[in-house]
Amino acid sequence: MLKLADQRTHLVLENYIGGKFVPCSRHLDSYDPSCGEVYCKVPDSDKEEVEAAVKAAKAAFPLWSSKNPQERAQILNKMADLIESHMEELAQAEAKDQGKVVTFAKSADIPLSASNFRFFASCLPHYTTECSQMDHMSCMHYTVRTPVGVAGLITPWNFPLALLTWKIAPAIASGNTVVAKPSEMTSVTAWMMCKLMEEAGIPPGVVNIVFGTGPKAGEALVSHPDVPLISFTGSTVTAQRITEKSAPHFKKLSLELGGKNPAIIFDDANLEECIPTTLRSSFLNQGEVCVSTSRVFVQKSIYNEFLQKFVDGVRKWKVGLPSDPTAQMGALISKEHLEKVKGYVKIAQAEGGKVLCGEGVGALDLPERNQNGYFMLPTVITEVKDDSCCMQEEIFGPVTCVVPFDTEEEAIQRANNVKYGLCASVWSSNVSRVHHVAKSLQCGLVWTNCWLIRDLNMPFGGMKASGIGREGAKESYEFFTEVKTITVKH
Repeated sequence: MLKLADQRTHLVLENYIGGKFVPCSRHLDSYDPSCGEVYCKVPDSDKEEVEAAVKAAKAAFPLWSSKNPQERAQILNKMADLIESHMEELAQAEAKDQGKVVTFAKSADIPLSASNFRFFASCLPHYTTECSQMDHMSCMHYTVRTPVGVAGLITPWNFPLALLTWKIAPAIASGNTVVAKPSEMTSVTAWMMCKLMEEAGIPPGVVNIVFGTGPKAGEALVSHPDVPLISFTGSTVTAQRITEKSAPHFKKLSLELGGKNPAIIFDDANLEECIPTTLRSSFLNQGEVCVSTSRVFVQKSIYNEFLQKFVDGVRKWKVGLPSDPTAQMGALISKEHLEKVKGYVKIAQAEGGKVLCGEGVGALDLPERNQNGYFMLPTVITEVKDDSCCMQEEIFGPVTCVVPFDTEEEAIQRANNVKYGLCASVWSSNVSRVHHVAKSLQCGLVWTNCWLIRDLNMPFGGMKASGIGREGAKESYEFFTEVKTITVKH
């Protein structure tokens, strides 16, 4: 069984390098968001640990890359089975580490983590390469794809295990070996997963996990000359640094970054479906989701009706302890992040915005032990201008702004008027309008009359400051491999 330390002791994590747990002499404090207390010590890794992990990954690469795809797929499927068999322990750990409610971790995070291994195990072995024949030259051309080598993977804190496996699975399924750095704030489930790797049959050195901060462990990984590829999910500011540090080595980059995602709700929308879905898209996982809705544009003729019903729904959302099965929101990731999110609400009020519910309006009901936890009520703000920082910058918390619009053209222009372009949602019963608006929005993904329905076969990623590249079945395979054209004259 995967066991965590009890509340009387601190859990002390170790790096996982070359198939072994390796102690680190330096540690960082990791806090339980629900109470604000240190409960875990995370390795504060530096160049030395990253160097050891890269060496282990390089040594493992020749044998692992020589295995046929079916052999690798069997191991990935075994990894999926093991994650599912430890669902309860992993979900409890994810909730304690990140602040999300356990019920959400059990329904989303951990099942997705298992699904990622199973999905890439099933799809990658079946990809075919291209072939072309030139009869007049008596030549045949064909392509082959080969793994890149050591893949550097850097993942965020909001879906710790799910986003880590979303990168590890296609990387190793394609024949690469991995050095991964999870967020130092949510490292526990990655460490727990390492305990399952030997049982799954993953050879030593194929997957290495180095814990630590971005400026130390992350930068050492990004700058390493023997790591030709970096896949990163996180902030746009960090991605700029990654681009700069990786440029001298011409590394392949996949950058899935932030968003300022709009929902556009027309007067012919089905509000019975739209309002509950927009509640979820705004506040699920405390709003700490890259595809969260943080700008809601509502056509004027239904604006007042929508706003009343939406705010009524928000007030019914329960903020509670991660262990509370009736809670819909848990705690935010850190004290610093909580203050940052609350700061945006204060700015909106200073600019003339009106807080209809949430921060500063309602009150939290928490046990005494959790009074110092990083909790915040879901917050709705109106009467904000499009150039306000609350309408332009990624807040990444339970705050959404609701504003009216008149015409379709206006809604498109205002939705596009940000530096980000990750996703959007459009609500209308007019099929022509849905297609036109979706095509006109500057983002990588548009949901119409729904939200967060994913097909892993389809590409995921953003435009503008929301990233470079795409992830998905075909897209991840192409990113984690290099293509070579071979010409044979006969």
